[in-house]
Amino acid sequence: MSISSIDQAHIWHPLTQHKTSNAPTPIVRAEGAMLYAEDGTAYIDGIASWYTAMYGHCNPYIIEQVTAQMKTLDQIVFTGFTHAPATTLAQKVLEILPNNQQKIFFNDNGSTAVEAGIKMALQYHHNKGNTRNTLIAFENGFHGDTFGAMSVSGLSVYNGPFEEYFLQVERIPTPTKENLPHVLQLLETIIAKHPCAGFVYEPLVQGAAGMQIYDAIGLEAILKVCKENDIITIADEVMTGFGKTGKHFASLYLETYPDIICLSKALTAGLVPMSLTTCTQVVYDAFLDDTVAKGFFHAHTYSANPIACAAAIAGIDLLISDDIQLQIQHIHKRHSAFAKAIKTHPKAINIRVKGVIFALELHTEMERYGNVRNQLFKHFMDHGVCLRPLGNTIYILPPFVISDAQLDQIYKAIEEALEIF
Repeated sequence: MSISSIDQAHIWHPLTQHKTSNAPTPIVRAEGAMLYAEDGTAYIDGIASWYTAMYGHCNPYIIEQVTAQMKTLDQIVFTGFTHAPATTLAQKVLEILPNNQQKIFFNDNGSTAVEAGIKMALQYHHNKGNTRNTLIAFENGFHGDTFGAMSVSGLSVYNGPFEEYFLQVERIPTPTKENLPHVLQLLETIIAKHPCAGFVYEPLVQGAAGMQIYDAIGLEAILKVCKENDIITIADEVMTGFGKTGKHFASLYLETYPDIICLSKALTAGLVPMSLTTCTQVVYDAFLDDTVAKGFFHAHTYSANPIACAAAIAGIDLLISDDIQLQIQHIHKRHSAFAKAIKTHPKAINIRVKGVIFALELHTEMERYGNVRNQLFKHFMDHGVCLRPLGNTIYILPPFVISDAQLDQIYKAIEEALEIF
């Protein structure tokens, strides 16, 4: 039975259930940077399936390592037990994280990684005898779909029906060279008025906001103020982590490292779900006590699943390899050259590149998920390219293994879109 012949009425697809949505495209196979539909059509995965399959779909090395793990240990509860894939992964990820990170907590997706980070920040202060119930976050940030993660997210298009149930959050604009004095003044005012527990942020690139890149110097200044006031800093690197910005993690562009880092997506190379919430020794020590109530009562059934750990270990092996590092540099150069080639086009504004991330605004008014945006999505699919515009933002975040010919096809599809829309 073909996928298309199955009754799709029973499936609730995310972001596609409204009346103007097109029917989902049945995909039967994937390899490298390519997706293959049931009807035989091939599509270049220009967004690495929401920034997960960065080493290519069905990567042979990752498949080999995961297959070996599946024959040895599939699943074990991580309370009262441990296993080599978890301890090996912890060691490997700590070697590439900012060097203040000392402890690894296992979750199962990006939202729950952020959720755990928020709970750590709130309980950190509670365990120290302080009552702090306010979080600080950027305007237009996005951190996930669970309630804590939604609370610190600023995109109301996702959160509208739930806002009255959220945690207490105060928002500041992302910093620019021009607005930094205002942002810092606002931050100081918030800290003076509210008992602030934590600051949650996407370092340098706000993904769901449209791959908006902001000022590192400004973020550095904000982090320093937070550190001076014992506000736990939580870097959401779910999107930016594992090489996408040109460094292993966006936080490595800064001198002031976060207290907590949230990781998922490319962590397991697009194979299986898993996430990590990492923290400093200082944060961990606030929970280390003979009093049971000070423990971190947070766990997921599939935490530290051995198969997911094996996928993550293999992914890190590839990330730090010379081949992948050279490819990251090459993609950045290709994006930069394309940005230069179209910089004078009247329809392309705010063109930006960071690592393997390319983005521009199409100089046309459209709703985030409106008909024109859907037509733009269809344009790319008709040209054999899977890109998902965020309103009028067109962005590329390809697998590291993408070829020059595949990049050329993506660039050409964007150039044609600039002439049509």
